[in-house]
Amino acid sequence: MTADDERGGTVTRRAVMAGASATLATVGGMVAARQAAAQEPAAGTGATSGGAALNDPRTAYPKPPFPSQSQPFPGLASKMEPRPDHGETSYKGSGRLAGRRALITGGDSGMGRAAAIAYAREGADVAISYLPDEEPDAREVVELIQKAGRRALALPGDIRDEAQCRRLVEETVNTLGGLDILVNNASRQQQRPALGDISSEDFDATMKTNIYAMFWITKAALPHLKPGAAIIQTTSEQAYDPSENLVDYALTKAAMMNFTKSLAKQLGPKGIRVNGVAPGPIWTPLQVSGGATQEKLVSFGGDTPLGRPGQPAELASIYVQLAAADASYATGQIYGAAGGSGQP
Repeated sequence: MTADDERGGTVTRRAVMAGASATLATVGGMVAARQAAAQEPAAGTGATSGGAALNDPRTAYPKPPFPSQSQPFPGLASKMEPRPDHGETSYKGSGRLAGRRALITGGDSGMGRAAAIAYAREGADVAISYLPDEEPDAREVVELIQKAGRRALALPGDIRDEAQCRRLVEETVNTLGGLDILVNNASRQQQRPALGDISSEDFDATMKTNIYAMFWITKAALPHLKPGAAIIQTTSEQAYDPSENLVDYALTKAAMMNFTKSLAKQLGPKGIRVNGVAPGPIWTPLQVSGGATQEKLVSFGGDTPLGRPGQPAELASIYVQLAAADASYATGQIYGAAGGSGQP
């Protein structure tokens, strides 16, 4: 998020006429002084000589401590405190995805919502899938896509069901006229302090949501993807630096990372790029609906070098870049955004 610093720097005709008796040297000195003042940042701002204010990443968004809060799974971004920023008011498009058709799972909140908003403002028509309980957040996203002048397709349902995964792709292709970008973003994350606390039902739900659905949806999408199409997985820093209380979730993210790298090799000869995004601690409903303990939630993101969690809006440009034609040599890559914790 940048702010413009447009302090004046011109001398008007009226001012020149009023000071016509002044010497040329004096006028020249006044103009030079005004220009120098316009180029020098005011104290406390990060303005550059071009007039655009720099954005300090340490203070760009809320920092912990955060209010203790809890929601039933899957949670709603609209009920979080503070409310996450998905780029609703900040993202500005430039036509980089004009005419593209995208399907984004988990497009109601988090990185999926940020990608949906950005894609629409870059000129793409967007279909989003989500759980029925997430309908209030999804309605907001649909309105934002339509406000950007693009077609929006809402696809509620549970992607743990293979038939539902096939329907997502079929309805997207039939409604939008094709499919150019697939973003496998939806995930289930429920923290458990010990392996014995993960029930078979829990384990199965996480595997089905994070791995099976990705496999089913991608498999159904492939016949519709042409050379130049892009597939993007939302993996995680958990893939290579797993937390002790997210064993099942972390292993799915490692699987998604390897799925990305392997599939990129398989689809490269067909002209289809496959990449992944590995977020660090990002402020999303996953955290308040069982994905983190209340102790970790209050201090969430505070242990990163930037001292705060990321916001979904801060990753939107990564999803755009990976889908855009000018990233044509990027495939099999994992792009991180973790506030300074880095990658292996």
